[in-house]
Amino acid sequence: MHEVADKLPAVSGSSGRLIVQRPATETNEQEWPGSVFEDSELSYEEAMLRFVAASQEPADRPEPESKAREADKASRRATQRALKQEEGQLRNGRRQIREKRKLEDVAWQEVRAARKVQKQAYQALSKQERRQQRKAKQAGDEQWQALRQQRRTLLEERTREDEEWRQKRRSLRERLSQVPVVRAWIAILVVVDNCTRQCLSLPLFVAGPKVTAEMIVEALQVLLPPELQFLISDRGTHFKANAFKTLVHSEEFIHVLIARHRPQSNGIAERFVRTLKEWLADKSWRDDQELAELLQHFLDEYNDCPHQGLAIPGLSPNEFANRIWLM
Repeated sequence: MHEVADKLPAVSGSSGRLIVQRPATETNEQEWPGSVFEDSELSYEEAMLRFVAASQEPADRPEPESKAREADKASRRATQRALKQEEGQLRNGRRQIREKRKLEDVAWQEVRAARKVQKQAYQALSKQERRQQRKAKQAGDEQWQALRQQRRTLLEERTREDEEWRQKRRSLRERLSQVPVVRAWIAILVVVDNCTRQCLSLPLFVAGPKVTAEMIVEALQVLLPPELQFLISDRGTHFKANAFKTLVHSEEFIHVLIARHRPQSNGIAERFVRTLKEWLADKSWRDDQELAELLQHFLDEYNDCPHQGLAIPGLSPNEFANRIWLM
């Protein structure tokens, strides 16, 4: 069993979903439990204990309702299904119209061919035969003009139908684009040392939303240092599962669950997540292997970059950690 004095102060973890987006304009942050670390008169252990006390919530506070979130997901799925059904109906209707137009065009070509045959037959007649069939020819010409007018009207109607169809398709695509659709999830576990600001690792879980507490525990058993004293995390289901409680008991560290809807309580980890999002905003990857390579590049760059939040400004997390171990 390790003595408390030999243990590292704390590490932070976050189970939030990584949604890469452009950084928004920063706003002034309100008071949060982590502000106790700004008091230079407190030792780190005293500040950590105050942080633990400030992060606790009344035991009688009910768990947040998940029914609203489930209802929202169900509503989005229903909306998406309805839009997809509407899209299918629009596509089928367009296909039927095209088949109908093909038949109309074939019939028109037959009419034109018959008209051409009539003209050729009339021109082959003698003058006397033409005089005899003059009335029949006039009737045929009038009928032909009427057919041509019908054809022009039909083509104008097709133009209107095409424009209406394009408008419906544009409207449908706009509504579909407004429905959030997630095709694949890759979960990233963030583990940051609160003392040195080192990111210990960024393991990937291709299982996405199906990541289990056992997967998290297996990764942490490799990552967490044996000298660990505190572990701060959000209130994700992975960190409240029996498997995680078993890890806490076996490794003998204090597990701190931050307050609900207060990500600032785990400010060091959340700040790291924001930095990671900003760095990934203009990156692209085709699979989890390429993403893992990008994350390793970011990890090396981040841990070797000077950090202003350290007790010795200007040092990188790696340099600060090396100095601590040499002390």
